[in-house]
Amino acid sequence: MFLVRDIMYCKPGKVRPMVDKFKAMNAIGVRTGMPKMRISTDLCADRYWTVVAEMEVESLSSWEQMMSNMGGEEMKEFEQIMKDYHDLVDQGKREIYKIEA
Repeated sequence: MFLVRDIMYCKPGKVRPMVDKFKAMNAIGVRTGMPKMRISTDLCADRYWTVVAEMEVESLSSWEQMMSNMGGEEMKEFEQIMKDYHDLVDQGKREIYKIEA
């Protein structure tokens, strides 16, 4: 089992719009069979205004397959939701961890 974590470092005042985008993406993902995302905001972190979206996947190949099997209509919805998200963030990164216990 793996944990895929997307971390977004938002601009001041832009955390809530980024959370709303992740919530909308999660709704589409769950509808299409993807694992439910956990969405978190910082209480105390390396940087202020941090949003984390994470999901557990069985394997890296299953995660890659989920990402590539996104249908045309769902992909259009994702693109619409994430339109202009660069206006909300300074930078971001993805971390992938193997769950050991």
